Amino acid sequence: MALLGCGFDPGVTGIFTAYALKHHFDEIHYLDIVDCNAGNHGQAFATNFNPEINIREITQKGRYYEDGVWREIDPLSVHRDINYPHIGDRPSYLLYHEELESLVKNIPTLKRARFWMTFSEAYINHLRVLEAVGMTRIDEVEYQGQKIVPLQFLKAVLPEPASLAENYSGQTSIGCYIKGVKDGQAKTYYIYNNCDHAVCFAEVGSQAISYTTGVPAALGGLMMVQGKWKQAGVFNVEEMDPDPFLAKLGEMGLPWHEVVNGPFPFDD
Repeated sequence: MALLGCGFDPGVTGIFTAYALKHHFDEIHYLDIVDCNAGNHGQAFATNFNPEINIREITQKGRYYEDGVWREIDPLSVHRDINYPHIGDRPSYLLYHEELESLVKNIPTLKRARFWMTFSEAYINHLRVLEAVGMTRIDEVEYQGQKIVPLQFLKAVLPEPASLAENYSGQTSIGCYIKGVKDGQAKTYYIYNNCDHAVCFAEVGSQAISYTTGVPAALGGLMMVQGKWKQAGVFNVEEMDPDPFLAKLGEMGLPWHEVVNGPFPFDD
């Protein structure tokens, strides 16, 4: 058996959605995945994981699913303030994220699926300057007789993501806002996890971005070894039974919370 995308997003967000469908909805119509890093690492500009992947993810066109078609927008052109638990309002930008591809396939009642991520004004300003001077380009340029890719060079001079952990403070908050119907009645649902950078460093010497990626991957492997997730073929996480995974997730350091018919920021 092969299991695809078992970090946090993609990964736990798909399992959250599967759990919502199993226990709270007959049909899910609207899904908004929200990802906030409200941490402070003390650097002027740094990425929390592989800079090449992170910057390409942000500078590509945004993409989301609505009414049976994929819609594209200019990079970082759609944003709104979203309130995150124990953090507050943060500017959140609509991005393309790969888990949307499988979720709209595996949950065919979805009318719209989007992904939002927070960035500070300083981060956006740095990124726009780097883009303006060509440092986010992914094509080769010639420099002193050698061909280099500007983005790969930028990766080499930025701080190594693992080096940020020691002085990182603040929290991450990642979750799913879901709207649909249950027993013929409209229903909203929010399921999320908050994770503290300093707590992660004290436990395993990493920042919360790495922690929230590694723990679900280890747990997914455990589900397979124990036979709780075991089928022949290749599967996305939302195709698996979410219950045994979520029963262990909190024990492994990532407690999750749910709000039924509470404040809901996505009425558009």
